[in-house]
This record gives sequence, structure tokens and C-alpha cells, in this order.
Amino acid sequence: MTSMPPHPDATPDAAPGTPTLVLIGHGMVGQRFLEELADRGVTGRTRVVVLCEEPRPAYDRVQLTSYFAGRTPDDLSLVDPDFMARHGIELHLGDPATAVDRTTRTVTARSGLTVRYDALVLATGSYPFVPPVPGKDSAGCFVYRTIEDLLAIEEYAKNARTGVVVGGGLLGLEAAGALKGLGLRTHIVEFSPRLMALQVDEGGGRALRRTVEGMGLEVHTGVGGKEIVADAAGAVTAMGLSDDSRIDTDLVVFSAGVRPRDQLARDCGLPVGERGGIVVDEQCRTDDPAVYAIGECALAADGRVYGLVAPGYDMARVVAGALDGQLGGQADTGAPTGFTGADLSTKLKLLGVDVASFGDAHGTADGALDVVYSDSRSGVYKKLVIGASGELLGGVLVGDAESYGMLRPLTGTVPPLAPEQLVLPAGAAADGGGALGPSALPDSAVLCNCHNVTKGTVRAAVTEHSCGTLPEIKKCTKAGTGCGSCVKSLTAVMNDELAASGAVVDTGLCGCFPHTRAELYEIVRTLRLTTFAALLDSHGRPEARNGDGCEVCKPTVGSIIASLAPSVGAGGYVLDGEQAALQDTNDHFLANLQRNGSYSIVPRIPGGEITPEKLIVIGEVARDFGLYTKITGGQRIDLFGARVDQLPEVWERLVAAGFESGHAYGKALRTVKSCVGQTWCRYGVQDSVRMAIELELRYRGLRSPHKLKSAVSGCARECAEARGKDFGIIATSNGWNLYVGGNGGADPRHADLLAQDLSDAELIRLIDRFLMFYIRTADRLERTSAWLERIEGGLDHVRDVVVHDSLGLCDELEALMAAHVTHYRDEWAETLADPERLARFVSFVNAPDAPDPSVRFVPERDQVKPDLTLLAGPTLPVRTLEGTSVR
Repeated sequence: MTSMPPHPDATPDAAPGTPTLVLIGHGMVGQRFLEELADRGVTGRTRVVVLCEEPRPAYDRVQLTSYFAGRTPDDLSLVDPDFMARHGIELHLGDPATAVDRTTRTVTARSGLTVRYDALVLATGSYPFVPPVPGKDSAGCFVYRTIEDLLAIEEYAKNARTGVVVGGGLLGLEAAGALKGLGLRTHIVEFSPRLMALQVDEGGGRALRRTVEGMGLEVHTGVGGKEIVADAAGAVTAMGLSDDSRIDTDLVVFSAGVRPRDQLARDCGLPVGERGGIVVDEQCRTDDPAVYAIGECALAADGRVYGLVAPGYDMARVVAGALDGQLGGQADTGAPTGFTGADLSTKLKLLGVDVASFGDAHGTADGALDVVYSDSRSGVYKKLVIGASGELLGGVLVGDAESYGMLRPLTGTVPPLAPEQLVLPAGAAADGGGALGPSALPDSAVLCNCHNVTKGTVRAAVTEHSCGTLPEIKKCTKAGTGCGSCVKSLTAVMNDELAASGAVVDTGLCGCFPHTRAELYEIVRTLRLTTFAALLDSHGRPEARNGDGCEVCKPTVGSIIASLAPSVGAGGYVLDGEQAALQDTNDHFLANLQRNGSYSIVPRIPGGEITPEKLIVIGEVARDFGLYTKITGGQRIDLFGARVDQLPEVWERLVAAGFESGHAYGKALRTVKSCVGQTWCRYGVQDSVRMAIELELRYRGLRSPHKLKSAVSGCARECAEARGKDFGIIATSNGWNLYVGGNGGADPRHADLLAQDLSDAELIRLIDRFLMFYIRTADRLERTSAWLERIEGGLDHVRDVVVHDSLGLCDELEALMAAHVTHYRDEWAETLADPERLARFVSFVNAPDAPDPSVRFVPERDQVKPDLTLLAGPTLPVRTLEGTSVR
């Protein structure tokens, strides 16, 4: 491949003989292109100029919604602070290109800057599509595409109660989650008959809709927006729909898809597709050999515009490889020679729900058959599309996408297990159905779709490049640095390869201990060690002994000692002596730290049952201290907004009224929910409230590897959602059924039946054993659901141990629980009784009587909320729908 000679009118600022490359756009694909250039050394021999429309460098747009979960724009940045300077790249922020003159090979920016180029790469991305509905320009109408959009929505939502998201696709559901998180009653309007119509089929759409509506969002499918109704001041008041219904709303977010930003190409005469997109060939080159287009603005050689980041990264690699040779380098024989299409497989977590699709997800191939598993109660839907010869063609996973990393690489092959087994939940089949590990994948299987990294490449990173940790694998191959869905598979392949090579896989808890958490538990229990220092000095790694430990091992060991305190002779109070230094942030003050530095207070309400008198006390405390009050899904009442110095005053009144700590701050039992049971409900067959209270009082304060949640349902109608808990109980006409290993949250799992038709005594005895066996053998921060799937033998092994006593441990497990029950003391009652313990509850050690002035609140809905300083100042330009700026 011959080098491209500098254009005769090359930029004067470039050194003589140095070509100039101009990149228009600095999003995720643009930044990946720059990294590819830097890796090839192109930036060392070429002047690279980047024109960026946004006021900040490239950031992770895939994780955009995480801003509302507390991540800052700096957290989202994809650019190392010194990347541009290190590689001599000229980045012009807030200065987009406005014109391209292909005759003179110049680009003009909004500021008037003109740059001559030898090669031009267009990475202008896409713009949000706003349906042409009357009123779309009203105040309160937004798009959802950039950080600036999010800042504007956040500010406007302060005075809003209801929001509508137009669009039920990937970004629409993200936007809906954001509005819900901002406290708005949220509606989703989707013209298609189901949510995420491009990714999931009808069955998956039904499962997703049930789950989304279960979160309190209102879904309207098969309808579109007809008009935006505004008041006299021009602000949104309602949205009219195509079925003549109406939604009263204060805010509208348009997230109805995107369109390629190809206007620059149109203006300079480059061909574009009929429906948009800059026409390129397999080398991502336009019909002008000096101009390329990559990412969402490009209409690829296969006639498609790709809206996912992974195809954009592939295009960036192709163009970087081509320009490496053209701009004076050596042709990279290992670089991809062209872009002819991409795998559209995707795995996302939307509103906390795992959604994935891969291959021929809709089964369009001739002779394709579907294998489906559906559990409407838990919101799980799995479908595999199988070809006539048994090959896996594609699939849809909703609610449980754990197997995505294993299934997607097998697309096009005949899986080693029957498809019926592959869709079953882990451990559901008698012969271990669904237990498909990375060892079943061929080396050609692509583990990381974002960076097109195969299993063979990961294995080579271990065997040929001596990578022995996940960060080393990521650095060597870039695998796992995109969406992150492949990390579990990468870790498994790495560990398998290390074990096969004879290397010792370090399973130690951290850099301080060579032992696992389960091993440390046994050491503490057997040797009756009562301090972290004694454990570290006797069983820590040599280089860590006589040290202070780290942020991983200190709270882990603190939890172990707390759970074993009665048996080993340790003090049970977690803030005494050395134990205080081991605790997590929340445990330091026996309360949950919130966004603005205030704390929440959660008194225990066993079984969700409370007297009017106690309810009045909570109301009076909240009123007198100005606390935000909310009823939780765990049947408790949370009080938010207390300063650290107010915590003892609040708890003094609560303890006097008979309340105890709800341990919302600790890795311990949270709640045991209940329905009203047979006492009130005509369907109830057992007294679920009584049982829930008995269990919560028995296990309160029990420290464990992770939080514990439970529920008791009085009949099979399951109103308490017991099968979504770590241990759940459902009443039968003959007693109780015990389910274990369930959880809700971000990675939901249905609990498995451990034993059935139990008496009260049998039920409590099995729960005692189960919890203590879990605490004994689980890893750090491992929920019972993950533990049950990880532990060798799974549910069957746990049943053998805790029901049939196969290891002869049950007497010991019961004794450990009995010691906990006997020695339980309420942490807040003990704190209030000791002036020395109370002394820690101050905002400033050197000024104990001074409250923290940064903890401020503003009114909202007759209560208060944190007064947080916005990252966007009042004069930050905010982009409107027309693309202009206002201040």
C-alpha cells in the first residue's frame, strides 16, 4: 500500500512533509479511532486535529443513565487526562465543523478555524429523532442523548410531578428509569405493539412489560403521540395520543430512535443513503478517497446503519489500519481489511432488568424452531432459535441473561447440551441442565463482542503474554473494557487456562490474605481469634503482617468476628475498640449515608406489623426533626435527612417507644415481609404475620457476607413475594414450604424449594442451619443466590447438608445460631447507654457541637430533599431540539 502524499495546500501549521488528519466528532467511536491511531504510531508522524461539538471529551454514552445513580461526567469520561497531550492530538471542544470543502481539502469550524487535511474522518454520530407532533418545541420537551440533555432534564424535573417518554426502545427505557429515579410518575409511549420491538419477540416483550409495570411505570404500546398540549406560558401540560386518549404531564422526553448526522456530507456533495447515512465501501471510504466515515453516521457496505458501539469500533479499526499505511507507516497485516457487517447481539440492563438478544432472535430462517422457557411470576423469558440441523441460530433472554456469555459464542454451532436444558434455570434439570461453561466453547468463539476478542485470544494472553489477572487480560486484549457483559466468561477462561498450565490460581480474599472468606471463617472459629490484628499477623501474607489491612479484608473480617462473637468470646458491639476501624462507612454511625452527607434511620418493624401508637411516634419524630419519610418495599418506614449529630437524639426517642435498629446499614438481616395471612385474608391457610415476626426477631442483627431478606406468604397466592428472597416461606394446608437462594434487585433470581410441609419447629431448625451454613461458606459480598449457584453440588448439596446432615454439621450450625439468639443486643440501645460510644456522633471532631453546614435541604411535595449542587451551572448552554443554544 503506497503512502498518501501531503496535499499541496496542507495546513501551514503542520511541519513540512507532515500530513494532517482531521477527525470530525469525538464520541465513543471517535475516541476509539484515536486510540487505534496511537497504538499504531500514526499520531507520532501525523498532525491529528479533532473538532468536537460537545463541551467535554468523549464519554461513555452507553452508561449515560448512570449519571442519575451518582456517577459524574468525569466518571463517564473515556479519555485519560493526558491522552491528547501525550500523543500530540489537537482537541477543539465546543467547536464543531460547519463546512467541508473537498476541492481545497479544508474543514471550517464554528469558531472560524480552518484546517487543511490530507485525510478526513467523519465520526459525527447521530441525532435524536423527534416525531413531528404539534407542540414538540414547548418548554419541558427534551431529548435524551448527551450529558447536557441529562442536566437540563434534571433541572426541569425539580418542578415536575409527571413525565412521559416517547419511545420504548433501549434509550427510551433508560430515560424512563431516569425520570422514575427523579421522583416523577412516568409513562412510556411506544408506537410498536411491544417494548424493545427490534431486540425481543412478542413473548419477551410481554415479560419485559410485566416487569416494567411492576416497577410502577405506566406503559402505552401501539399508540403514538398526536400533540403536545402547552399552557399560556408555552410549558407542557399534557400529551394527546393517537387513540384520542390524553396523559397529563409536566415533562416529555423524546427517545424515539436516532438518525445519522450526515448533513456535512450532504453539504459537500458526498453520496448519502435514501434514509440517511454517508455511503461508504468496505474500507469505510466515501466516494472521495481522502474522506472516511465511521460509526452511526455511516451507511455501511452491507446497506445498514449500525447504532451499536461495537460495529463502530470495528469501523475505527479498519480505517486506522488503512490510514496507517497511507500516512507513511507500514501496512498492518493483522488489522481487519474491511467492514462488511457486524453482529447485532446485545446484552443490557434496563431498569434493572437483564435483556439480551443474539443471532436470529426472531427466528426468520427457514425451518427455524423455538425452544421457550417462561416464568411470568418472576419475569423470566428465554427463547432459543434452533435450525433444522440442531444448530443454535439465536435467542432472546429477558429477566435472566446469565447464560448470554456462553450462548452467543455458540451461535451457528450445535451446542453440547440439548437446547431444552440450556433455557432452564441453573440447577433445574436433573442432570445439571444449563451448566454450560467456557470449556465448551471453541477457540474461535467471540467472547468480547465490543472488541471482537475470541476465546483463543484470551487463552493466548495467559499462555503467551503471562497475563494472570483480569486487569492484565483487559489491558492486553481490550476485552471487557466495553459493555462489560463478557467479564464473567473472561475470568472463567483465564482461570481454566491458568489451572491447565499448572499455575496456582490465587483465590485469596485480597492482597493481605491468601485465604478465601470461608477459610478465614474457619480459622477464626477454630482458633477463637477475636481481633483482626491477631488474624492478620498469624494468617496474613508475609508482606501484610503487622500492617493495617485493606478496604476489602477489614470489613470482611469484621463481619466474620461479629457473626461468631458469642462463640469465640469476642465483644458483640461492632463499634468497640478495633472492631470500629473494620466497619464499612454505614456501620461507622449505625445508619445509611445518603447523597448529601445526611443519614437515614430505619427502625425495625417485625413482619411489617405496627401499632398506631408506634406509628404516631415515628410521625412525630419525623416532624420534629424535619425528616423525609417513606414507606419501603420491605414494609418499613425510612426516615431520611438526619445529621450525624442528630442520630442519638432521634434514636433516643425511638428506643424509648420500643423500637430497635433495623440494621439497614449492615450486611445483616433486613426484613421479613408478610401478608396478613389467615387472620384476615379469606385465602390464607397459615398465620404468616406471626411467623414473620418470630423469624425477624430470631435473626435480627445476624451479620452475614451480604444482606439477607426474607418473606412469609400465607398461601400460594404469594402476596409477600417470598420466592424473591434469600429465604422465603409459603404456607400450605400442611405447614410451610421453605425456599432459598432468591433475590430481587438488579439480578433477580427465583428461590428454589428446599423442603416442604414443615412444622413451625422444623422450619426454624432448617432456616437456622441454612443461614449458618451460608455464613460459613459464602464468599465476600456473595448473595445467597450467587452462593447457591457457585457452591459445588448446588441446591442438592445444600439440601444434603442442612436437611439430611450429610456432613454431620447440623448440631454445630444450630449451636452457633442459638448463641447468636441468646446474646443478641440492640446496637442502638447499647450505644445510648454509653457516653463514650455516643461521643463518635459528631460532624467535626474538633468542633463537636457544630452541625455540618453542607447538609442542606429544599422543600419538595410537602417534605424535604437534599439540596445538591448541580454539576451544570446556571449559565451552561443547553441544546434545544433545533440544535441551537440557550442560556
